[in-house]
Amino acid sequence: MEIKRLNQNETKDFINLIEIFKEVFENDFQTPDPQHLSALLSNPNFIVFVVRMNDKVIGGLTVYVLPQYYNIKPLAYIYDVGIAPDFQGKGMGKALIKEVCSFCKANGFDEAYVEAESDDIEAVNFYRKTDFTNEMNAIHFTYSFTDKI
Repeated sequence: MEIKRLNQNETKDFINLIEIFKEVFENDFQTPDPQHLSALLSNPNFIVFVVRMNDKVIGGLTVYVLPQYYNIKPLAYIYDVGIAPDFQGKGMGKALIKEVCSFCKANGFDEAYVEAESDDIEAVNFYRKTDFTNEMNAIHFTYSFTDKI
């Protein structure tokens, strides 16, 4: 198993990760074009880590870097975390979180955080098995800007 941060030339691996996210999160979002994904990978405020097994992407996560005004150190918002179903329960997700936290610590981040919906018991239980510092309950409000028919 290898955990690696993607660069802007590794769009194919990012697309493979998005396909895993679609399966894990049971969504059918259209995958953006490779140029858009390459631009995201070159953005210093967006980070993608993948887990590879035998040169095949089997999972990963995305991170948004959030500057703060209370602290000069940024926050890492871990947005999506997914491991292909055939590889879940083997410690790869925990290793991925640990690697990303090590990266954040080494690169001067204040902290990293991830959200899980309270009714997603599998996700909540997964994060509770990681080496987290604090657990907080919150209510999430969404403001959509798409036309509704």
